[in-house]
Amino acid sequence: MAVIEVVRGDITKENVDAVVTAANESLLGGGGVDGAVHRAAGPRLAEAGAAIGPCPPGDAMATPAFDLDPPVHHVIHTVGPVWEGGDRDEAETLASCYRRCVQVADELSVRSMAFPAIATGVYGYPVDQAANIAVATLSSTPTRVKQIRLVAFDQDTYEHLTAALQGE
Repeated sequence: MAVIEVVRGDITKENVDAVVTAANESLLGGGGVDGAVHRAAGPRLAEAGAAIGPCPPGDAMATPAFDLDPPVHHVIHTVGPVWEGGDRDEAETLASCYRRCVQVADELSVRSMAFPAIATGVYGYPVDQAANIAVATLSSTPTRVKQIRLVAFDQDTYEHLTAALQGE
């Protein structure tokens, strides 16, 4: 079972084997964390995404990390749900994102990985609910990954992820 920790910072600077990006279905890059990952990894990331996409919501696909600093070797792209009030299977789709990322990481023999708060940016998922889903799903998904970092870009997300991890 993986050790899960919460950190605040820039996911593109994490010292892990794989970085997860909250992508759009095209995998061509976007705003927020996806834009930051694409800028750090360079233009070949969008080319690789185009070659394997589209990716439906709740699924995950991997590409090389290209220009991200080692030891990052993989970018795992996942497409979260757009928040529509919570009655359109958004919770299950978000949980599926976390499960599928871990499954893809296992297929790649990843031992450490970093997640952003999937779908909480422009997709509008409430941060408190998303944090609880992330922690519950990652805590209950069998994996060979040893270390999982939940990387919060801002203080509010950090506090929600920390509370979820502490079971508050």
